[in-house]
Amino acid sequence: MSQAVLKARLPAPGASADALFQMGLKLSMHGEGGIAQDSRAALALFDLAARFGSIEAKIYRRELREEMDPADIVEARKIASDWLAGA
Repeated sequence: MSQAVLKARLPAPGASADALFQMGLKLSMHGEGGIAQDSRAALALFDLAARFGSIEAKIYRRELREEMDPADIVEARKIASDWLAGA
């Protein structure tokens, strides 16, 4: 999935930590084979929610990172940074 598609899955700027966390939960729900529906977008959302004070997001972010490829983690961080910058 391209970064543009992943960014499109994020909410508009100004979303609350809880809203970001809830969206991350939906995207991190496991589908077939135990693989997250969209782990990069979910991690970006958990990262954003954690930055805005969600303790739960910090826990989920740590757990999700353990399951992900390092390149996907880097991409998720870029997506979150771009969202914060309004890109």
